[in-house]
Amino acid sequence: MTGEEFQPIWAAGFMSGTSIDAVDGALILTDGERVIDFGPAIERPFTAEERAGLEQATQAARAWNWRGTEPDKAFSLARDILVATHHDAYIKLESERHAAGLQAESAGHPVLVGVHGQTVLHRPPSEAQTGATLQLFDGPRFARRIDGPVIHDFRTADVAAGGQGAPLAPAYHAALLQRLGAGPAVVLNLGGVANITARLSDGTLIALDTGPANGPIDEWVTGHDRGLRDENGRFAERGLVHEGLLAQLFEHPFFSAPPPKSLDRYDFNASMARGLSFYDGCATLTAFSARAVATAITRLPEPPVRVIACGGGRHNPSLMRMLREALPCPLLAAEAVGWRGDSLEAEAFAFLAVRSLRGLPLSWPGTTGVPGPQQGGILTRPSALSGV
Repeated sequence: MTGEEFQPIWAAGFMSGTSIDAVDGALILTDGERVIDFGPAIERPFTAEERAGLEQATQAARAWNWRGTEPDKAFSLARDILVATHHDAYIKLESERHAAGLQAESAGHPVLVGVHGQTVLHRPPSEAQTGATLQLFDGPRFARRIDGPVIHDFRTADVAAGGQGAPLAPAYHAALLQRLGAGPAVVLNLGGVANITARLSDGTLIALDTGPANGPIDEWVTGHDRGLRDENGRFAERGLVHEGLLAQLFEHPFFSAPPPKSLDRYDFNASMARGLSFYDGCATLTAFSARAVATAITRLPEPPVRVIACGGGRHNPSLMRMLREALPCPLLAAEAVGWRGDSLEAEAFAFLAVRSLRGLPLSWPGTTGVPGPQQGGILTRPSALSGV
């Protein structure tokens, strides 16, 4: 479909990240190349029981690691949880749509739904083996539940073609940056892992995972029975950064590898801080995340004029302070430029769903290392539905 033939549609996107805290949902009006308008955005938190089920699936996936018998029982339970919670999120988003006055007759309803699924295992490609990635979900069952077309499994095609499979949000980041105007800029996502999309002055996109973000910090706090995360960065503020340990951590070969590159959530974990006090561990892990981001940005071919942060990590004042101290340019929270930082990834998969529907690429050599522009996503339509 060409740009002239395809009219913008309302698409819904849903994202459940490796932090395993919630399903985020968002509605946008897009043609897969531009963002025309924004609809409501919602969050459906996981219960403790749901979180435990998804963590069990993640641990089972790590133990399996594509060797031997797949842990069907743990994966099946996780898919049940994900379909149920995503359906709750869909209903909640629909309720918000109605409350906003976006009725079906005004085309405010989602015509297409994009679902990322839950990443439980990711293996970047290497000289020794091809990459692999696994996002748990059940697209056909979800399509039947909502009686609408669903696109999921966005990463597999990229990995099969030789790419990293991540990050995939750069296409959406580029569309958002286009709305802001010209100039080199970086979009920084602070989830379990940190990743960046850099747009150079000539429009070239460079993307990569920079290292950990919230994942090891959350794991450290949880492991010490102090909650699920370092709320407001208060634990890190009470600790001291262990500079000697940081120097050792940056000797990891990941940091000398050129982009594009990607990580599994557990490639860097809380064990890095073993032996430190609780507060010093929080401070050191937070500093590691911040300086890993800064290291990647300072190695870009062109310095950005600003870095725009989205994702849960931007709510951590200690992490944001350390980032500002380490970065060579101003750091802004997504809201400072009119973006919705908590729903940006959900919006991204609504955008990517429309690109997938149109047969447009989701990734490029500069974003995932795939040999050429790569399409992706699997479309499922319920049997009662015809056409989009």
